[in-house]
Amino acid sequence: MFAIIETGGKQVKVEEGQTIFVEKLEAEEGATFTFDKVLLVGGDSVKVGAPTVEGATVSAKVEKHGRGKKITVVKFKRRKNYKRKQGHRQPYTKLTIEKIEA
Repeated sequence: MFAIIETGGKQVKVEEGQTIFVEKLEAEEGATFTFDKVLLVGGDSVKVGAPTVEGATVSAKVEKHGRGKKITVVKFKRRKNYKRKQGHRQPYTKLTIEKIEA
């Protein structure tokens, strides 16, 4: 059984036991987080939401919070003596999917 959930403005396909990285969530490490925005539940029978599936939830355990690899943002304008360099590390939450209820 699998499900498609929406979190952090993105859609993620999840299965039970899978580990995913999503935008940072306000939850403690070791706690259980429940997703209510389930767009689709698949398996033997497919349930498609309009826009979400009624009564469907996905439970996940929060493994840890962290920050991704550094990316470099460079702004440059030729012949104008203008250069800017900036780094960014996106925060994330590591989750393990425990249960899909439809």
